[in-house]
Amino acid sequence: MTDRQFRFLFAAALLAALYFASQPALDALIGLLFVEGVSGRRLSVITTRLRYRGGPPPCRACDLSVSPAGPAIPFDAERAWRLVVGTMLLLACTVFPVSLWFLPWFMGFAILGAGLSGVCPVLLALQWTGFRYAPPA
Repeated sequence: MTDRQFRFLFAAALLAALYFASQPALDALIGLLFVEGVSGRRLSVITTRLRYRGGPPPCRACDLSVSPAGPAIPFDAERAWRLVVGTMLLLACTVFPVSLWFLPWFMGFAILGAGLSGVCPVLLALQWTGFRYAPPA
């Protein structure tokens, strides 16, 4: 599973949990993002390693770091994306659910679009600000 497929499946699960108003499912999705963001173990990388036992196929994504010397922040943009999205969902779904009811829906449709198109504006912004791009290992 690629990160693009992960985003699509995550967005579909998020929108389903929001539609059915399932707080345990939302908590599980937010927890998944935080576990992946903190530990650095991504579900997409684990499934790719299991699928291709000799290693994943070469990644076709581009490195969008601004500096030619390399990234300014030695932290993966994918991990930062998971922490940012998890934090925004945590704030919108548990801390301010009444006043920020639209934010999880907006994020769900935006992540679904990122999964379909392969272009995630938040991930691009994180790479542009200096987080490093790390292809799946």
